[in-house]
Amino acid sequence: MNRFRLCNLALWLVLGLAVLGMVVSVAWADADKKPAKKKLTGQELYAINCNRCHTERYPTERTPAQWKTIVTHMRVRANLPADQAKAILKYLQEDAGK
Repeated sequence: MNRFRLCNLALWLVLGLAVLGMVVSVAWADADKKPAKKKLTGQELYAINCNRCHTERYPTERTPAQWKTIVTHMRVRANLPADQAKAILKYLQEDAGK
């Protein structure tokens, strides 16, 4: 094999390996990404968390001030994170009775 063909073959081999390396690194990067979690609404959080121990109450059964007291109390009892309790409270107060 002459020198020109050998250099040409070596060049194509190096380029092929470089492209393969890029493809593999992109595939690994995509595999490391976690799918975005859907943020649950206050209504969904209310249904999930409050149904564990008792039946759901309609938001219209209480006033906004009563819901604030209840959610504050239940946040401790149900060990709810602050952001979830806030979303639940917002949902309940939006449709609360007067």
